[in-house]
Amino acid sequence: MNTLTYKGYTARIDFDERDNLLVGRLLGLRDRVSFHAENVADLRAAFIEAVDDYLETCAHIGKSPEKPASGRLMLRVPPEVHSAALIAAQAAGQSLNQWASQVLKDAAQSRAPLDQRYQRGV
Repeated sequence: MNTLTYKGYTARIDFDERDNLLVGRLLGLRDRVSFHAENVADLRAAFIEAVDDYLETCAHIGKSPEKPASGRLMLRVPPEVHSAALIAAQAAGQSLNQWASQVLKDAAQSRAPLDQRYQRGV
């Protein structure tokens, strides 16, 4: 998956073959925020503009902008997976929450973003 990140917001980037456009959509929000461009440089600018516009619009209408994630995660898994994860966490000397957080972080970081420079909100 190709992504861009700016000010804590991440967008998924896809190619629309029919219209020959790069298309992005902010992830993790109920509000739908999207943008598009014909090349990568213009796409980066459109992404930044979309995030800034979203934040400005929220401020203008008096709405708190959604954040992509709260840090709380409710996860349902089969009992045998829960048991195996609990054993793995205990074997690592961690709580299940600490262990699962690290496993999820490692899995999420294994995906290469479209442009590393935008990962820190540049």
